[in-house]
Amino acid sequence: MALKKNPKVDLKRKYRRVFETALIIALALLIIAFKYFPEFEQTELNLEGPQELVQVEDVEATKQEAAPPPPPKPPIPIEAPSDEVLEDIEISETELDVNAEVAAPPPPVEEEEEEVEPVFFVAVEQQPEPIGGLEGIQKRIVYPEIAKRAGVQGRVFVKAYVDENGNVVKVELLKGIGAGCDEAAMEAVKNTKFSPGRQRGKPVKVQVSIPIVFKLN
Repeated sequence: MALKKNPKVDLKRKYRRVFETALIIALALLIIAFKYFPEFEQTELNLEGPQELVQVEDVEATKQEAAPPPPPKPPIPIEAPSDEVLEDIEISETELDVNAEVAAPPPPVEEEEEEVEPVFFVAVEQQPEPIGGLEGIQKRIVYPEIAKRAGVQGRVFVKAYVDENGNVVKVELLKGIGAGCDEAAMEAVKNTKFSPGRQRGKPVKVQVSIPIVFKLN
């Protein structure tokens, strides 16, 4: 059952009447305002004021200097025709003489191969030893007379280059005492036969140092 509002407190019943009455009053006031106040006072705006003088200065126009033109390209030299007459060239006969003897070319020059010095080991498993020992070398020493007279004594060290066969191919003096003792020691070592040095069971070239003693009795 729908509830009914009390007509005394229902605002929607009087809403339309109030709206129409307010609209009529607003229109009446608008008509009265246009009828009794048709003109409005106009206030004049004074735009006059002190004038400012503006000085205009003449500005000289700047001149833009044009860039100089690029230099002209150098002329390409052209060979001028010469009035000289070319001499006639005589071409010799090119016939091949089959019966003519032709010299054989020289034999090629054989280039001498540079001898490569053999490599001698410094340290091996088994060093070469003089046959007869150092005493055998000492017996071959000839004491120089100059050294005897001068009383020169000492020890000479000679480096011997022993090949795979035990032969001394070269000797060098490491340390000497002079007075002919150095030459005598080198000669004795050079004439000595050695047992060859061995590396991994194979004979090899080895260089070995031999001490020679010079002592007066």
